[in-house]
Amino acid sequence: MSESSSGTDVSGSGLNKGLGTVEVRLRWDPSPMGEADNDLDLVAAVYDADGGTAYLVHFDSRSPDGTITLTRDSHTGQGFGTDEAMKLEFDRMAEAYTRVVVGVVIQQNDGRKPFSAVQNAEVAIFRGYDELAVHDLGTLGGNTAATVAEFVRPGGESGWEFRHRLRGFDAGPDDFPGVMGKV
Repeated sequence: MSESSSGTDVSGSGLNKGLGTVEVRLRWDPSPMGEADNDLDLVAAVYDADGGTAYLVHFDSRSPDGTITLTRDSHTGQGFGTDEAMKLEFDRMAEAYTRVVVGVVIQQNDGRKPFSAVQNAEVAIFRGYDELAVHDLGTLGGNTAATVAEFVRPGGESGWEFRHRLRGFDAGPDDFPGVMGKV
């Protein structure tokens, strides 16, 4: 596993209004001609106050309450700009949820493919027009999955905080949700 953390934690403002709405954007280049498609997926895991997984949002889905939505889903990385995008509305999220971890996992349909084999894979996290973080996923080398952000609601507070969390895992789509919360 590789791990990297940079920057500082970010809350909504000096008055601690929270993050409001955040968007996570993922982009990567298509695979070279004749190779299997590069298929990367955004995954969000929502946790309750006891640390248990309340639900997952992945593969063209949304949260039960509509506060987390995968708004764009690519299976090839073709096109310009963002290939996948996920919107997280923290100001509408129930108080029972205290932590959200967002990650990226590579589909392993035709053999093992790590981040080092995917050209220009990058994830960016925005609050409105403000860029909170950008991570070059190629730095994760031989890993096949990674956590890219953690959002927490400190005990008893209404606002959410963002924490930089770039950590690689050697995990596939089936086992990544079980380890991504161990940030």
